[in-house]
Amino acid sequence: MPALKALGRLLPYYRPYRSNVAIGLGLVIVSSALASVVPLFLRRALDGIRAGVALRNIWLLAVAMVGVSLFAGVLRYWMRDLLNGVSRWIEYDLRNALYAALEALDPSYYARTRTGDLMARMTNDLSAVRMAVGPAIMYLMNTVAGGAFALFFMLRIDARLTMIATLPMLLLPIVGIWMGKQIHERFEAVQEYFGELTTLAQENLSGVRVVRAYRQETSEIRRFDAMNDEYLEKNMRLVRLYGAMHPAFVLLAGLGMVAVLWIGGALTIRGAISVGSFVAFGLYLGMLTWPLIALGWVINLFQRGAASMARLLDILDARSLLLEPTSGRALPPTTTNAGRTIEFRDVGFYYPGTEKSDHGRPRWVLRHVSFTPPAGATIGIVGSAGSGKSALMDLVPRLYDPQEGEILLDGVPIRDLSLVTLRTEIGYVPQESFLFSDTIASNLAYGASSAEAGRWAAGIAQLAATVEQFPGRFATVLGERGINLSGGQKQRAALARALARRPSIVLLDDALSAVDTHTEAEILHALRTTLAGRTALIASHRISAIRDASWIVVLERGEIVEQGRHDELLAAGGRYWALLNRQQLEDAIAEEDENIELVQPVTDGGLAE
Repeated sequence: MPALKALGRLLPYYRPYRSNVAIGLGLVIVSSALASVVPLFLRRALDGIRAGVALRNIWLLAVAMVGVSLFAGVLRYWMRDLLNGVSRWIEYDLRNALYAALEALDPSYYARTRTGDLMARMTNDLSAVRMAVGPAIMYLMNTVAGGAFALFFMLRIDARLTMIATLPMLLLPIVGIWMGKQIHERFEAVQEYFGELTTLAQENLSGVRVVRAYRQETSEIRRFDAMNDEYLEKNMRLVRLYGAMHPAFVLLAGLGMVAVLWIGGALTIRGAISVGSFVAFGLYLGMLTWPLIALGWVINLFQRGAASMARLLDILDARSLLLEPTSGRALPPTTTNAGRTIEFRDVGFYYPGTEKSDHGRPRWVLRHVSFTPPAGATIGIVGSAGSGKSALMDLVPRLYDPQEGEILLDGVPIRDLSLVTLRTEIGYVPQESFLFSDTIASNLAYGASSAEAGRWAAGIAQLAATVEQFPGRFATVLGERGINLSGGQKQRAALARALARRPSIVLLDDALSAVDTHTEAEILHALRTTLAGRTALIASHRISAIRDASWIVVLERGEIVEQGRHDELLAAGGRYWALLNRQQLEDAIAEEDENIELVQPVTDGGLAE
């Protein structure tokens, strides 16, 4: 069965705790055996009273009943402590495994998987699996052991009465299996929809400033209400089914009790069985009934756990498209201030999942890209929006792999390097700056050797003076995604974080787009000294950011249309020249508009009055 197959994947997680599981299940059996002895004492006591046995013996039986019940209770506490504790440890191990799996997946996985859905799996689904690996197994064993002991003693009292009493209960497994299947399907639908609801909430909380800026609070509340209503309805369908399971089991068990009262009572009146045996039989029937009723709850736990485990397996079984080499090669040692050579050889790339986006053909983002700048050079990548600059930058640290050609680092194909070896060499500033909800110092020193390296890099990124104006200075705690910093401040912090590692390769993907031109000039001036002896790739739509680069590559629709030095490209009068002219014209128009606003005359209805 698919459900059991999903739960079967949990067996390796039991290995570290197999002794606790064995002891816990043993305690379930022993405690059930002790509990089944109590009705025997009551039977002997009742029959002894009718036979005129000495009161002292009756008291001894009463004390034995209390003592056995207390001892069984202690064993049950111990078994719960062990088995529920094991479920918590397995939940802990599984959570770590899930997080490790998510950390190892490539960006293409997150491009097709919503964050809210992942959060739902890491919370609700993980909790449902925990209930299946601990409490469900404990109650299942209790049902089997308790029912077996009760049935054994019932058969010893009267086999025919036992057959009559258990006849209605034969329907319990059939009803349980049918309802369990329905519960599985409905619970899976609930969990999937919960992922959608969580995604909506997560997006609204992350984008709260956009929601408020566009005055869409009421609209988003209505969307959430509608989805919440649908989520409630799906849950109510599950609750109604689960609510019907318990009464159905009680009804079938109650029919057995009616048969015992009718036929067993007649047997007692005729003297075929004693009053003590009749009372003990009724107790044993109750001991058999409640485990069978609990079986419905156990089935529900297993079905929920199986549905949730199947969703968790989607994460655990996901594989990164970035394959690690079987035996990673080492990079040759670098000499002082030499940097490393990055070579692109006929590289072609399209994003995974877009293979059939254009009439069955892949939509290429880069095609036939080749260049080999010298070691320690600063390479400028320039082009209009959508030309493939960011895609080219993502290929160097192997966030993606190209489908055509190869990229080499000091003559070694980067696919032959382990990801750790490759990325240790790189300091990367992505186009969208991301900062953690931590102190500024921790963010700057992320991946660096010391906090001092972060402070040094803050000076290069022209961030140190800004940080000194904050109340907590470098100990200032940032909000989510660095929300309490401006766009330019976040970009400078991300730049400082990359430089703090003192990498041999620096990748700047439009890293200064939110910085004003004056600050940009200061940063670029500081970078000339800092990047000396390092290979740098700077992608930008601004010519000013890359005009001093050692080598400039001009992209257009994913292909290199020009490459060379600034003066050479200007003299060629091609695409680079056109981009520079257009930007100069745009800057001139923007400056003229600012001047017009500054000298705008005051109207008669203004402050001149």
